[in-house]
This record gives sequence, C-alpha cells and structure tokens, in this order.
Amino acid sequence: MKVAIVGAGPSGFYTADALTKDVPDAQIDIIERLPTPYGLIRGGVAPDHQTTKRVTRNFERTALKPQIRFYGNVEIGRDLSLAELREIYDAVVLAIGAPLDRSLGIPGADKEGVYGAAAFVGWYNGHPDFRQLMPRLDGSGVAVVGVGNVAVDIARVLVKTPAEMATTDLVHYAADAIAASAVTVVHMFGRRGPSEAEFTNVELREMGRLEDCHPVVDPQQLPESVTGEMSDRDRRVRERNLQTLREFVELAPANKRKRVHFAFYARPVEILGGDRVEALRVERTEVVDGRATGTGELRDVPCCAVIGAIGYRGEPLEGMPFDQRHGIAVSEDGRIDEGLFAAGWIRRGPTGVIGTNKPDGHAASEQIAALQPTVGKPGRSKLEQRLRERGRRWVSFADWQLIDRLEVERGKGEAPRCKFVTIDEMLGALDQEMPKAS
Repeated sequence: MKVAIVGAGPSGFYTADALTKDVPDAQIDIIERLPTPYGLIRGGVAPDHQTTKRVTRNFERTALKPQIRFYGNVEIGRDLSLAELREIYDAVVLAIGAPLDRSLGIPGADKEGVYGAAAFVGWYNGHPDFRQLMPRLDGSGVAVVGVGNVAVDIARVLVKTPAEMATTDLVHYAADAIAASAVTVVHMFGRRGPSEAEFTNVELREMGRLEDCHPVVDPQQLPESVTGEMSDRDRRVRERNLQTLREFVELAPANKRKRVHFAFYARPVEILGGDRVEALRVERTEVVDGRATGTGELRDVPCCAVIGAIGYRGEPLEGMPFDQRHGIAVSEDGRIDEGLFAAGWIRRGPTGVIGTNKPDGHAASEQIAALQPTVGKPGRSKLEQRLRERGRRWVSFADWQLIDRLEVERGKGEAPRCKFVTIDEMLGALDQEMPKAS
C-alpha cells in the first residue's frame, strides 16, 4: 500500500501514526510545502506556550519510523498536481489545514492596518508567508475582533514585556517591533457575552498575571451564572471563565502601564480612517434567542490596527471538491473520492485543539486499511523521479533535524531557538552545513 499525506501538521502526523498500526506494511510519505514540519504547532501556537509545542516529540517519533518519509519544500499544485499524486499512490490524504483568514466583512476592512489572525500570528511566529507583513503598531491602541484563544494570544503577545518574552521563540523582528511600538491598550471585542466566549480558562488566567498590563472588565457585563443548554463540561468551563473575569474586576492596577479591555456585547460595524485605520466603530448588542442583535448604540474606539480573530477557512486545491460556504473539502466522513481522503481542519473546519485532530487521523487510516491496493502503483520512487525531472529540491526529515539543531544553537540567552524565517535561509543553512557533515 502506497499512501501520500499532504500536510505535515497534527492531522497529517496523527494519520501517519495510525497507518503504521492499521496498515503496518504501508509505505507512507508526508508531503509538506514548507521545509519545516508540524504546521500550526510551529507557525500558530503562541511563542510563550512552549509546553504546548512538546507534542512535536511524539510526531518526531512517528516521522522516524522506517515506513515513513518526509518530503518538505514540495507543494501540491506547484511541483506536482493532485491528479498526478493520485496516479502515483494508492491513497492520498489531504491534511492541508485552513490557512486563510475569514474576512471581517465590514466597510473599511481593506484599509492599511487591518490584518487577519493567521497573518498576524504567522508574522510573530516567523512563518515564511508572513515575514514581510510589518504590521502598523505606531498608535496607542489595537483592536482585536474575537474572544477566543487566538485573540487572547495576540493580545498577550502585544502587551508582554521583553523580559517576559525572553524565554520564548518569538522571532527577533517581531520582538523588536513590539518592544518599540506605541501600543499600550488592546481592546478585545466579542459580539456575545462572556458566557459565550471561546477562550479556555488557562489562557484567560494568564491575562491576570502579566508584569506590566492590567485586564479591564466591565462588571455590569458579567452575569450571575451561566444559563442555557450545554454539556456539564462546557458549563464548568464557562463558569470558571466567569469567575476569572470577576477576579479581574477586583484586581488592583498596581501602576501597570498597559491595559487589555474585554469588551463583550460589541459588534464591529465599520473601520474608520482614510487610507489607513484610525478607529473601529462598534455597535452594542444584546443576545436574543442565542443571536447577537444590534441595538443601534454606536461608539468609536481609536486604534492604529484591527486584527480579526474570527476563524479560518481552507483553500481550494485543484481536483478537490470544495465547499465555499464553510471553507472545507466536500467529503463523506472524510472520504472525498475513491482513494482520496481529508483529515483535520480541511475536513471539518477550524475547531478544537491539537488533539482534536487525532480521531480524524484514525478515521482516515481505517478507511485506507479497507482499500484494495492497485498492484504496481510506484509511490515514492515515482514522486522522487518527477521532482528531480522538474528540478525541485525536497527537504528530508534528516534535513529538518539539521535545521532544528541550527535554530536551537542560534538561540540567545534563555530563548529555546532562533528561527530561520525564510525558505532561502533554511536551504542556505543546509548548504553550509552539508560540506561539514561530509
């Protein structure tokens, strides 16, 4: 059985690991457009959440299994079409995630200084796609639209001190830009109330322990208890969040210079300014039958940047049926077509945490195990032949391990690593080290 997995994020690795158990004699190739594996763990998890990134140790063990190979710096749609890949392999699993930001969809969203969370987070995490973003941080205020974990991450990274970020892998250019910025106030806006906010309590509590930033909550927006139909687990999470927000109300500012405002019942309706952002106009809302309804009461919040953290969507790939409305592949329980499957966010949308992708990987593996392989499909030998014919250089997992080691060696002080932030830097570092290795 020859299997190709497109995408080296969590869902790709979970699928590969499951396949080594369900189809132990399978030949499994993980194809990734970047030279680096691990997807959003490298490019999306906040740089000050190093513990979360430790899951890559498990993925490394998977990658080093004898039946698995990693092909980094290979992009499906540029170096090889999906149709070609399906000709070469018995099964293809698309684990390509949801890399695009959902648009705010309000007037002024095209102004300079408006960013999506994928782009902004990618910028401070050193993702090659966003190295040149250079966000506007020359005013005192930033507006973050959304009240989930990504929004909390963005707010926290913007207000932490350089000393607090010294033990992180925040890339140097972002660290310099944030330290030099004029930002002292971050506003987080949610259309519904605090009971409906999507952040986890661990993330929320961090906002009350920052060295130079005070969390601001309007006590009048906090209900006495959580109401509505939900699971016992969800109710406990939301009650803990409410308790933490109540504790924020009681916190003393303690001469801290910066503020993060949690603004609930507030819907962005327009981004104001000339060519660039000057303010965000928000409308007060009330929740009626579970829906946030505008009241007509408006206020303008001065800011130099607006960052939309309202979710992601997948990107169409030629040969993959695509649901434009939901931004996902069209599939039936992950099966797109004979021998073609989806796993992770491209299958079900951008929801859950890293481990939420594990069942998708198991489902794809079980479906592949039930296939009857076509005799004679060449798999990786043909893949490598075509890449050579097209002059495409791929990065092996051993190459990645060398990049990883070099990044760790480049780390300064307490920093766990100093990332290479462009593909040319990564390949150039490999070229410099390979003569030494030989």
